[in-house]
Amino acid sequence: MTGSQSGFRWMTSGQSVFLEVFLMKKYLVATIITLLILLAVSFIPFRQSLVFYEENTDEVEAYLPMENQGTFQIIFTHSIHLTDVVEKYIVLENQHIQQYEMIYEEFGIGMPSNAQGEEEFSYEDGKYHIRNMDNVFPEIKLRNGKAVSEHRLVWGPEHEYITEFNDYFEPGAWFTIKIDNLSVWQMMQGVRIHE
Repeated sequence: MTGSQSGFRWMTSGQSVFLEVFLMKKYLVATIITLLILLAVSFIPFRQSLVFYEENTDEVEAYLPMENQGTFQIIFTHSIHLTDVVEKYIVLENQHIQQYEMIYEEFGIGMPSNAQGEEEFSYEDGKYHIRNMDNVFPEIKLRNGKAVSEHRLVWGPEHEYITEFNDYFEPGAWFTIKIDNLSVWQMMQGVRIHE
């Protein structure tokens, strides 16, 4: 065997040890750099989501990935009438939330009695509908029902997914709902909402 065929045998033992230490340091530095890059990337917000923040903080309680023009509904049971109220929303490109429809069964406390401006008011199948709403919010402050805790979140292309707020939040809990970009780190802090 020639020296080049036998690997490091042609080197002196001191040279061989030096080369091994050099290669180990090179791999160690590469590993540390890779870990630092991964760590830095984990703090870069990239995933647009419907985010539920604890009260007025930046603490992510739960989130639901949501694209522009994605729709969702919040359904709650009115604490006086004990009937469902459906509020329908769409995500705008500027990460605001637009309420575009409301459906309810009873007039009274907290419920609109007619449409305003360009809105359309109708009565169908025992329910009042206000369509063509243009209520735009940068965020929504919401309390999970306490006396009647039956809030639900509905989403999906055909509104096929539904979950109860009580699966993620305590009855009576206050939170701020916003469309935000989340980092991997923030997503690890909250709970992903699923059907």
